[in-house]
Formats: sequence, structure tokens, C-alpha cells
Amino acid sequence: MPELQVVLGASGGAGSAVVREMAARGHPVRAVSRSGHGVPLPGVSYLRADATSPSGLRDVCQGASAVYHCVNVPYRMWTTHLLPIADAIIEATASAGAKLVVMDNLYMYGPVDKPMTEETPRTAGGKKGRLRAALEQRLLEAHRTGKVRVAIGRASDFLGPRANSAPMFLVVEPARAGRTASWVGTLDAPHTLSYLPDVAWGLATLGEHEEALGEVWHLPAAPPLTGRQFIAMVFQELGRPARMRVIRRPMMVVASLFSPTIREALEVFYQFDRPFVMDAGKFARRFGSRVTSHQDAVRATITFSDRASTRPN
Repeated sequence: MPELQVVLGASGGAGSAVVREMAARGHPVRAVSRSGHGVPLPGVSYLRADATSPSGLRDVCQGASAVYHCVNVPYRMWTTHLLPIADAIIEATASAGAKLVVMDNLYMYGPVDKPMTEETPRTAGGKKGRLRAALEQRLLEAHRTGKVRVAIGRASDFLGPRANSAPMFLVVEPARAGRTASWVGTLDAPHTLSYLPDVAWGLATLGEHEEALGEVWHLPAAPPLTGRQFIAMVFQELGRPARMRVIRRPMMVVASLFSPTIREALEVFYQFDRPFVMDAGKFARRFGSRVTSHQDAVRATITFSDRASTRPN
């Protein structure tokens, strides 16, 4: 009998993709977000809850077989919110006796000179990277002590429906609007992009396998491509000549004087001025792999955006 799955952060890119994946697998899904709204899907109920409220989260997690932590907040709120949110979710999941599957990123590794694996040292020097490393320690300690069973899935920059990422707001959105696309650092360094439906498949797979618990897993993604290749692919799909420019560090430094968001992004400039490649071999060897081609991912992303832009407010 299909078991109840609870998705926290269900209105975001990763969360909404997990909701769709779980519904497609035939599970009843409780999709939880601050708004409590979402696209109607068979077996999916939408609930409203605050991820910082332990009591509210306990209520929505009761009866779940697995809880998927896809909650995120803007950069400016990471320091004050990420660890308290994780603690509240750990408590709620433990109260329900459910497994906890966590959506994570690659910030804790810091600058690298080779493909990142799950064994790559956590050497990030910036505050966001150190915070993500602390979050990993908090989650795995909860697993080691027997408080809650945890699996962590990691992905690179998102591409796809509802993705909130640099590739989306630097490339896809400007290209669709007929403007010049931008890329940070250099156009010619390989960079892993993670397509959200593939991310959701990977997280769901972790939730279905007991042997995934207690470990970190890099989720399968298509082979890395350069910013130049990605931009050309987006414009080709739109049927327009490619227009691109590079945002170099001095430009970001000047812009950061006027934009808190850019000021925060400076910490992770290194992710774009050199190769930034994720190795998901560990996952593929254990669970297999399902990866969408970049061409199909770009096409689906643009098509979704077209549909979304025509929906009434």
C-alpha cells in the first residue's frame, strides 16, 4: 500500500518537483508550504505551515513514512533561519517516526580543483559554506544518535520549472525576454547543472531505500557544460541568435555596494570562475541513474515558463 509522503517547502522548485514525482509514483502526498497552495494533482493535499514552528510541523508530519526537507530561505536569512528550521524539522520527523530526506547543495566544499565527491573535504571559508557544513553535521549527528533516520541528497545549480538559480535569472529569463544573457566568472569552465525533475527522482529514490540512510549522496545530473554552451543551447531553443556577456569579479564588487543580494553572492564567485563539477558516481553505482539531456531540460524549462507567463494572476 502506498505510504504517505510529506514534502516541506512544497511551493519551491525542488519541493514542487518532489511533489510531482511522488504523485507520479502513486503515493499520497502532503505538500506543505507557507502559502498552502499548489497545482492540483491526484493524491496531493496542500497544507499551510511555518517551518520555524515545531508544533505546526509535528502536526503536518504525523502519519508520514518519509519527510522531504526542501525548505530554503534567501541568503540574507541563512544565518538566522537555516539551523532553527533544521532543528524543527528533525523534531517533527522524529515525532512522526518517519525518515528524513534532505535537499542540500555544494557550498560546504568551497573552491575545488577536481570533481566533487561525497568525500571532498569541507573546506569552505565563507560563512555560507561553513553554515552548510554545520547543517550537515547537525543532521548526521541526529542520525548517529538514533533521533531520526536521515539521508542527504546534494545537487548543483537548478534548472527547470520554478527553479530559483543563477542559470535561470542570468540566462533563461533574459533570453526569453529578448535580452542578452550573462554568465559569471568565465564562459568556458565546465559547470554541473541539476534539472529539477532529475533531482526529485534522486531524492525519492533515497527515500525508498533504507541503505541510503545515514549518508550523503550526490544526485545524478547530465554531464557538465560551459556557460557558453548552455547559453547557446537556450537561444537555439528559442530560435534566436545567442547574445552573451561575462560578469567579472570587479563588476560584482562594484554592484555589491548597491545590492545586498550581489554582496552575498560574491562569496560563491569561485563556483563560476573555474570548473565546478559534481561526481554522482556513488549514487549511480548503488541505485542506478535517470538523467535528462540538457536539450530536453532546456526545452521543458522554456515551455513551462511560457505556460506560467500566460496564467492569470
